[in-house]
Amino acid sequence: MSWNSARRVVIAIVSLFAIGTALPFHAAKAQDISEDQILKALTPEKKPLTRSLSMGPPAQANTASDAESKFVQSLRNRPSRSLSTGEREQLAAMVKDKPKIDLEINFDYNSDRISAKSLPSVQALGRALANPELKGSTFIVAGHTDAVGGDAYNQDLSERRADSIKRYLVEKAGIAGADLITVGYGKTKLKDPDHPTAEVNRRVQVVNAENKTTASK
Repeated sequence: MSWNSARRVVIAIVSLFAIGTALPFHAAKAQDISEDQILKALTPEKKPLTRSLSMGPPAQANTASDAESKFVQSLRNRPSRSLSTGEREQLAAMVKDKPKIDLEINFDYNSDRISAKSLPSVQALGRALANPELKGSTFIVAGHTDAVGGDAYNQDLSERRADSIKRYLVEKAGIAGADLITVGYGKTKLKDPDHPTAEVNRRVQVVNAENKTTASK
């Protein structure tokens, strides 16, 4: 074998080795979110039991909690497009301090069809919501878009995509439809307002409303 031929063989082997070592790195970066990560994000923190020195604050807290529960109950079994602007804003204010997670779920272009590459994340979401730790909770599934396009278009698209996630969770993961409230916010609540067209704004947010419908353990 000539020197040039041997040199080409060595270069080819080194190149293949470099490619082989690079592939796991890229695969790790693209790894889907896990069931455990979703479960941890949506599980409420256990609050320590404390004795109150005053009857005032607990009574006020109970009143607020009752009102919140009634509001959540009024949204169960309703299609997302039936929610008024006022109800959407009230829901957004209510869930600010609730356990939540943003999932960057991709859909086919101009469609509510979940993309193949995002199915593992949606499947992980289904397994997490079916976990006994979250049993009895009502979950808010909120669709968001980026700022490309008009208000009405994005509002409709965000609602259809939230409904698509709910449909998948009910049909494939066995989650009760009444435990999933869908809402669309279009481009009104960008996650990154400084970059309104960024992919991070195209997301589905899942919130645990902590509205237990079954007796606590």
